[in-house]
Amino acid sequence: MKKSLLFVIPSLDAGGAEKSLLNWLSALDFEQYEVDLFLFKQGGIFQALVPKNVKLLDCGNLFTHFSKPLLTSILWFLSKGKFNIARARLKFAWIQKKEPNTAKAEQDAWEIFSQVLPKLDKQYHSAIAFLEKSSTYFIVDNINANNKIAWIHTDYSKSKQDPQFDLPYLKQLNSIVTISPACGESLMQHFPSEAHKISVIENISSATLIENLSLKIPQDLIALGGQNLIVTVGRLSEEKGMDIAIETARILKQREILFMWIIIGEGPERPKLEQQIRLNKLQSTVHMLGLQSNPYPYMRAATIYAQTSRHEGKSIAIDEAMILKKPIIVSNFTTAKDQIQDGETGVIAEIDPESLAEKICSLLENPSLQETLKCNLSKIDHQNEKSIKKFYNLISARNE
Repeated sequence: MKKSLLFVIPSLDAGGAEKSLLNWLSALDFEQYEVDLFLFKQGGIFQALVPKNVKLLDCGNLFTHFSKPLLTSILWFLSKGKFNIARARLKFAWIQKKEPNTAKAEQDAWEIFSQVLPKLDKQYHSAIAFLEKSSTYFIVDNINANNKIAWIHTDYSKSKQDPQFDLPYLKQLNSIVTISPACGESLMQHFPSEAHKISVIENISSATLIENLSLKIPQDLIALGGQNLIVTVGRLSEEKGMDIAIETARILKQREILFMWIIIGEGPERPKLEQQIRLNKLQSTVHMLGLQSNPYPYMRAATIYAQTSRHEGKSIAIDEAMILKKPIIVSNFTTAKDQIQDGETGVIAEIDPESLAEKICSLLENPSLQETLKCNLSKIDHQNEKSIKKFYNLISARNE
């Protein structure tokens, strides 16, 4: 008999965790597992890529209307006589407005959120919350499963979450997975009583799929010709350091380096970043392309792949750039050394535009180092068997 698995994630909009989940779903043995996927929000850019064997679950009518603009949402609940939920929607808006820390706001709002999300009747063998915060709270409060697993994709010390809120939820889990040794250490420091539950399972990527997709060249890439191309992929949010990338580009232009910088991603920092580009007269040099379901042709064409993050869990984009054997420059965020050996498989700069600019200049001027990095990357085995085996062991640990 197949084991029933439930994966939970807020949406399949572009992001590292979302892309990682797609890789995991594609790697599962559907002869052994019956797989459901619960999304709080339908229609993300990656949703069309969900394997056909995976059943998508509806988040329900209440949550759909709860997620609409404030006035529209309240009027709908009032029209249906759901006065308590209308009040909850107003309180939710107040929490979002008064709490500038978005992670803390999500925690504070969970009690309200949980009222409009369904409690699933189905009994699962394993329920996997594939993103921190609400996904974890959902499988604890709303799901029946023998085995409950939270997947943490960030360095907890940088997450701005309240550990006192999280601890009671983590105590009710069977396992806590994170994606790098540094992230594991951070979790153990914050939750020593749960250390025995914590394990590291690295992200998986399909090297064959990435290689094949990278060959589909869009027209805007052809127009770039032979320029030095720098590519960065990530959410346009404070922790990803896209403002650092733009300031680095300003320094490179000031030094009269010939280059083009492409930023792929979307997020709340876009207006601020666009203004930064305009103020520094970088419109012809830095191009923000928004979400791209296939960023790999741009990564393949890059002279350098640059990740200028302030902090990361374990970057999927860096793994993908490694698969494509690109010379990589990363800022020295906490987990950078979990992925990159400085001078061997990439170059590590400080989290500082001057340092990044210096490293980029040095790499552009040193074709020999570029070839060394490419050669070393070509020797890395990108097979996923070890991570997949760890996951299967985890979900097999408890019987039906």
